[in-house]
Amino acid sequence: MSKFLSEEWVSAAGAALNDHAGFSGSIANVDMGLQFQVTETGGDDVHYYLSIGGGSAEMALGELDGADVTVANDYETAAAVSKGELNTQMAFMQGKLKVSGNMAKLMMHQAVINEFASALSGLDTEY
Repeated sequence: MSKFLSEEWVSAAGAALNDHAGFSGSIANVDMGLQFQVTETGGDDVHYYLSIGGGSAEMALGELDGADVTVANDYETAAAVSKGELNTQMAFMQGKLKVSGNMAKLMMHQAVINEFASALSGLDTEY
């Protein structure tokens, strides 16, 4: 079990994404970078990214230069989305999740976002 948003969790999440048939299928021919910013974590803000290209995905802590889209939310929202208690569309509509950048590119690859949630739903995570 890994602690949510820790280095161990990010590493396990990256492996889960690349091992998930649905996610792998959704990223064929996709070149996109997503930056995530989580605030109110009880410590420092956590920044991590998902870089997709060449049919594979890399997930790591830190900043992604030239990210296409940035997703910002607080820890409570990020955890609720991760647990499947709140979907990303509802969080966005409620103003709990802020998205900036290339919205057209994000919408064009909505299947990636849906499969992202599905691929990570099985992670054994401590919140």
